[in-house]
Amino acid sequence: MSGRLLYGSGVSPGIAIGPAVVLQLEFPTVPHRVVPPDAVEREVERLYDAIGAVRQTLERLRVRASERVGTEEAKIFDAQLLMLEDREFLGQVERLIRDNQLAAERAFEFKALEVRALWANSANTQLRDRVADLSGVQLRVLNFLLERRDDEVLHAHDRPAIIVTREVTPGLTIQFEREHVAGFVSEEGTRTAHAAILARSLGIPCVMGLPHALERITAGRELVIDGTRGTVIVSPTPEDVRAAHAFDARRHKLLADLETIGREPAVTLDGARIPLRGNLDLPEELEPLVRHGAEGVGLLRTEFMIVGRASLPSESEQLDYFRRVARQFPEEPITVRSYDVGGDKFPAAFRIGPEPNPFLGWRALRVCLDRPQVFLTQLRALLRARLDGDVRLMLPLVIEVGEVTRTQELIAEARDALRRDGLRAADHLPVGVMVETPAAVTVADQLADHAAFLSVGTNDLTQYTLALDRGNARLAARFSGFHPAVLRLLRDVAAVGTARGTPVSVCGEMASEPFGIFLLLGLGYRELSVAPTALPLVRWLVRHLRTTDAEAAAEAALTATSAAEALRHLQDRLAALVDLDLVAAGWLPGNRSAASLEEHRGSG
Repeated sequence: MSGRLLYGSGVSPGIAIGPAVVLQLEFPTVPHRVVPPDAVEREVERLYDAIGAVRQTLERLRVRASERVGTEEAKIFDAQLLMLEDREFLGQVERLIRDNQLAAERAFEFKALEVRALWANSANTQLRDRVADLSGVQLRVLNFLLERRDDEVLHAHDRPAIIVTREVTPGLTIQFEREHVAGFVSEEGTRTAHAAILARSLGIPCVMGLPHALERITAGRELVIDGTRGTVIVSPTPEDVRAAHAFDARRHKLLADLETIGREPAVTLDGARIPLRGNLDLPEELEPLVRHGAEGVGLLRTEFMIVGRASLPSESEQLDYFRRVARQFPEEPITVRSYDVGGDKFPAAFRIGPEPNPFLGWRALRVCLDRPQVFLTQLRALLRARLDGDVRLMLPLVIEVGEVTRTQELIAEARDALRRDGLRAADHLPVGVMVETPAAVTVADQLADHAAFLSVGTNDLTQYTLALDRGNARLAARFSGFHPAVLRLLRDVAAVGTARGTPVSVCGEMASEPFGIFLLLGLGYRELSVAPTALPLVRWLVRHLRTTDAEAAAEAALTATSAAEALRHLQDRLAALVDLDLVAAGWLPGNRSAASLEEHRGSG
């Protein structure tokens, strides 16, 4: 390729071609200004005037988003609005003004930068994704206080352009007309960022996480961006442009073929029925799950209810959400994971000090069992929601049977309390275990005797098996779920499920990747749970495979001495069954399959 090829992360599919418009949305320089005592009240007034003005701006953007992409997607702006209503945060800013006589803009910047540093350095993807929301609020408030013009407003261009910036905010995504913007490229962000969700809803190709994009792309340069594979070509040749159009045509053809499959069940060519459930991170993903034919929810994460909040959600708030999901899938299971708090995901209500190694510390189920009153509120909501559907509970980071039996005791306690309160609730709540550590694999036979089901979280299982931080970019090349040690653990869990008659599923990223699906079918897994956008393609791939072929490929992969060798075995055998170019053209953002396919073909 004669053009300059850059790699990022594809977060919104499609091809975009156009000139680069580089937006340097930098924070303004805020001078250190101290005011006299008699001016303090005026600075407090200025602070809340700015908060009110920015709130009105965000409300207008929310209305516009509702008109363009729908009410559910417009709720993305709720996160920024909640930040403007955070009494604890604003109270701390106000105290800086009163106690230190700081100007409003200086006090606000100080607290915003403090929170931003905490979130940006977090190993938790969900928390890092909220940095863009905080940045949008910070920029707007400071611009108002400093009486600066809104730098996000651009004049219309004669030709659709590709916006290149450090990070794409929801406001930046929604404020431009579709005919003026061909795509987005940013240095920061992931597929679960609010701006990425909006870009997908609007059908705008988007590449995020491209290192040093502002240094490597100059204004006016022609770009070809691929929001599926996460690539950017700078100064493409006519041949590059033709190839991009051809690739996009293949992607659209596959997506059209998927429409013919519709809601047909995922059945392999030799008749194995593979239930495909959905992973539900945020409420706005519920509608895509239904639209793409999910057979229930295999992993309903509850962390969004607590991250960034000063208080824990009430029983009624949780009940309403669980009921809403259950009623969308009246005949299918809804698997709710208990709070996976800990690490950097502690709500303000917990008020704990820092730990030297939080991801090996007080987190996940350990917190719930040590704070039973918090856990009991969630268990009460689940027991009541079970009257509306097949609601189940899944426990994260389990390492021994006692954690399961203690949870079952708390469920009985919650049930009895509900009856005393005169509230209707289910008599029983099935409890399953997430297998995420080598310890859980080693005692999987014991866990299977006490749990209703097992579900493998491949991301954490890989992290804890290889002793590699999944959020550390320096280790990304070493982090692979296809490492021989991980493959053997996956084999062992599947074998326990078969021997004990306990259902075993996979809800990690591997279940959304073509090589991973091929491997898992071969290891004996017969239930997968994936992101909403991955469902059509996973269904398509399953319907093009035989379990006997997958079993032979898995057996070969298990002989490998490295992740690369295991992938080569899977690639060679999968290439004989399906068109890998077609798979690469269609695989949606959020997994690394497309880039992996290109790399493996190139390496032979």
